[in-house]
Amino acid sequence: MEKNTRLILALDVLDGDEALRISGDVAGYVDAIKVGYPLILATGLGIITELSKYAPIIADFKVADIPNTNRLICEQVFRAGADAVIIQGFTGHDSLRSCVELAKSSNKDIFVVTEMSHPGALDFMQAAGGAIAKMAADEKASGVVAPATRPERVRKIREIIGNELTIISPGVGAQGGSASDAIKAGADWVIVGRSIYLAEEPARAAADIVADIKTGI
Repeated sequence: MEKNTRLILALDVLDGDEALRISGDVAGYVDAIKVGYPLILATGLGIITELSKYAPIIADFKVADIPNTNRLICEQVFRAGADAVIIQGFTGHDSLRSCVELAKSSNKDIFVVTEMSHPGALDFMQAAGGAIAKMAADEKASGVVAPATRPERVRKIREIIGNELTIISPGVGAQGGSASDAIKAGADWVIVGRSIYLAEEPARAAADIVADIKTGI
């Protein structure tokens, strides 16, 4: 991804035509589009190929399995046209390594979840977040996912991984996170979903968020 607007759209709609329309509307305001299970299960893996004409595609499958299964999943997603895959880190270094090795051989990216943006992440994930971030750095992943809803955690994870890895940060908008606060804390990109795709004018909503991002740079 090129760091132009620093905004990633989380496109969690269920209709393929709607997904394409929204992506076309916001194409000039986002550096990437993140798609997950809701859209893929509703429309099929081919939607990745269709959306890729608007922006780089991050497949948010939060892959969390044994190394061989992880590799097989990532192979299919990359073949469909995704530029990056988000995986879980709690399955350990060998599962992560299988994804990173495949991604590097394909000129693709792997982002590792350190902790998620919802309140329940405090139950178990935050305690392991620092160790997962260090593992991601050690295994030379492209970057990590850290919560915009907790900028202090973004700052801590940045301290752990240094400047070699990128941070993409979800939770801005509907979940209460601030784009500018996340950027100030060390995120490279913020991820926004409902505040854009549910807006009457998605392009204007995206433009407003980009303006907020700029105040954090």
